[in-house]
Amino acid sequence: MNDQMKLWKSVCVTDPAAVKPITGKQYKGNSPKPYWVIQRATEVFGPCGIGWGVEVVNERFERFGDTESLHVALVRVWYDMDGKRGTIEQMGQTRASYVSGNGRFIVDEDAPKKSVTDGMVKCLSMLGFAGDIFSGQWDDSKYVEWAAEETRKREAPTLNEAQVSEISGLLDGRDFEAFMKWVSKCTGKDLKALNEVPAEAYKPIIKRLTNKEHA
Repeated sequence: MNDQMKLWKSVCVTDPAAVKPITGKQYKGNSPKPYWVIQRATEVFGPCGIGWGVEVVNERFERFGDTESLHVALVRVWYDMDGKRGTIEQMGQTRASYVSGNGRFIVDEDAPKKSVTDGMVKCLSMLGFAGDIFSGQWDDSKYVEWAAEETRKREAPTLNEAQVSEISGLLDGRDFEAFMKWVSKCTGKDLKALNEVPAEAYKPIIKRLTNKEHA
């Protein structure tokens, strides 16, 4: 993998459970849930305020007549990676007041907060966060299925090829079926193959096999 794309590739796949349809806009589409993006940034950079953070550079209200107004914020996201500080700036905006389709005058008191959130998500998208949505891949139903599987692997990783090979070597000549029953009992999962075994079970398995105590 190209080192310049390492971060992007690691954060571009979005969990389908963290995607919501865009509402209140003149266009349709999908967007990532902001709190999920915050969680992913924290997984990568560390706690917000220490490994990364959000700053409001400036903000203002733009008025369009007596009823229409827009809140605009210039947002900066900073992050630390490999001993270096990076910064990105993007605009976020939200309709602050308007007349609805049924003639009601609406004032959104959360407009400033929404604008900052909008700017933050846009900044993090430039690092690759939820890149599959912003690049249009989310329109492909097969891609969404693949993204769900990739999310499952990330959140509940299984043994990698090297670990499977190592365990297979230690199992040579032993009762594989009995071994898998023991692993299934320990993990609380009905497992049939080594590549289905949770990664967190690797150390206990190696200890069991090297001590020749497996079932």
